[in-house]
Amino acid sequence: MQHRATLSRQYKGLLCIGVFMALNVSLNNLSLVQISLSLNQVIRASMPVVVAAVAVFVERKVPTRTELVALLLLTAGVIVSIFEGKASGNTLGISLSITGVLCAAAMMSTAGRVLSEKIDVLQLAFYTAPVSSCVLLPFFWFLEKDQFLVYAQENGGAVLAIVLLGSTVALAYNVTHNLLLKRTSSVAVTVLGEVKIVGLLILSAAILPGESSQFTARMTAGCAMAMLGFCLYSNAKIVAAKKSSSSSNGGRAVAADGKGAAQEARQSDVEEGKPLLQAERPLQQEQAVIQVLGKPGKAGKEHPANAKFWATEGQMRVVANVQASATGNYAPAAAR
Repeated sequence: MQHRATLSRQYKGLLCIGVFMALNVSLNNLSLVQISLSLNQVIRASMPVVVAAVAVFVERKVPTRTELVALLLLTAGVIVSIFEGKASGNTLGISLSITGVLCAAAMMSTAGRVLSEKIDVLQLAFYTAPVSSCVLLPFFWFLEKDQFLVYAQENGGAVLAIVLLGSTVALAYNVTHNLLLKRTSSVAVTVLGEVKIVGLLILSAAILPGESSQFTARMTAGCAMAMLGFCLYSNAKIVAAKKSSSSSNGGRAVAADGKGAAQEARQSDVEEGKPLLQAERPLQQEQAVIQVLGKPGKAGKEHPANAKFWATEGQMRVVANVQASATGNYAPAAAR
C-alpha cells in the first residue's frame, strides 16, 4: 500500500529522474569518444548556471542577482582553470556533451523537487534504478554487448565481483548525492561539485611530485576566481537564510501577541459580566448562542433572564471556566 501511494503521487517525477539520470551517463560517455576530456570538462563546468536556469521552471526558484553573478564567476573560474589551451572534437561530440549537461540539470532539479516532499533518498534510489536500467539497456545491447561477452569469457568470475563492486559504489554515491540534494538544493550541489574540482587541482599541485610546475598563472587566476564566486554565493545564501529566519520569527511573535491579547480581552469581558455582544463579533460559521438562565455570580452585574449573546466556542469555554462555581448560571443554547 505504501509503495502504491508513493508511486501514484510521485510517478511522473520518478520517471523523469530515472530517464534523465541514464541519459546523462550514457550521453556523457558517448561524447568522450568524439571529443577530448578537456573540452568535455569545459562544457560540464557550466552545470551550476544550467541547473539554476532549469530550477526556475522545475522548482520555481529564481536566483537573485548576487547569486547569478556568483554562479557566472564560479563557472568562468573553473573553465579557466581546467582548459588546457587546445580542444579537439567534432560537432556530434559537443552536441552529446551539451545534451548530457541539460539532462543532468533536469535530473537534479526534478530530484530536488521530489525530495522536498514525503520521500527519502533510499526510496528515490529504489524507484529510479529500474527506470535507469531500462533506458541504459539499449545502449548496452547495441554498443557494448559483444565487448562485454568477450571480457566475461576471459575473466570469468571476476566480472561478477567487478559488477557488484561498481554497483555498490554507484548506490553509495547516489544516496550521498541525493542526501546532500535534500539538505541543500540542486544549485548548491553543483556549486560544491565545482569547488571539488578546484580543490583537486590545488591538492594535486601541492602533493603530487612534478604537478606544481604545471600549475600555471592562468590556473592560479582561475582557481582564485572560482573561490571568489563560491564565497560570494555562500554569503548570499547565508544572508537570505537569516532574513527568512528573522521574518518568520517576527511573524510568529506578532501572531502570538495578537492571539494572547484577544484571549485576555474575551476573558476580561466574561469576568466583568459584560454582554458578549459587545466583544469582537465572530465569523458566521463560528457563531453560537450563550443563554443567561439566571443572574451572574458578581453583584451589580445583572443581566435580564433568558438574554442571549453571540459567542465563539472559545468564549463558551471561557464562560464555563469562569462561572464554574455559579451552578446553572450559564448554559449553551442550540447553535444557530
